[in-house]
Amino acid sequence: MTGLLTRNRLIGLLLAALVALVDQAVKYLVIGPLALREVGRIDLLPFFDLTYTENRGISLGMLQATDMETRWLLVALTGLIALVVLVWMMREKRMGEIFGLGLILGGALGNIKDRFELGYVIDYADFHIGTFRPFLIFNIADAAISIGVVIILARSLFVRDKEQTESGDAPRGEAKDA
Repeated sequence: MTGLLTRNRLIGLLLAALVALVDQAVKYLVIGPLALREVGRIDLLPFFDLTYTENRGISLGMLQATDMETRWLLVALTGLIALVVLVWMMREKRMGEIFGLGLILGGALGNIKDRFELGYVIDYADFHIGTFRPFLIFNIADAAISIGVVIILARSLFVRDKEQTESGDAPRGEAKDA
């Protein structure tokens, strides 16, 4: 395929759609059949529970949407970020970056849908080691965003210089020997 929608970009878009759909399906299960909103918490494993939380903020609870104006501001802000990620993904050629961006976009879309329809994001995944909780309560969309960001960062730090060196180009900041 030539043009904007290459095979890799199509895979990225499909990954984003899959992440958003799985995120919404699991959220439906936890608030529907599992009635997590009503029961509050379900103990599953010694290190993992389902705990219902309504996240009205963004990352790490910052920018709490305490009124309608802030809610819609967060919807617009996260929508703008998702648009930037989509444009970035459509310009990217390497599957590694597209994969990471697809995870980020899918997670963003899942959380935007919640915030748009409910005014908050449904979180439920509660990982802990005894009473120590290394993460806030999260959802599949949050996990996809985090994994996508780690992929993008790791590839920007480790892979690009290696690819340039292997192709005969000088790494950033170094002159190529004549």
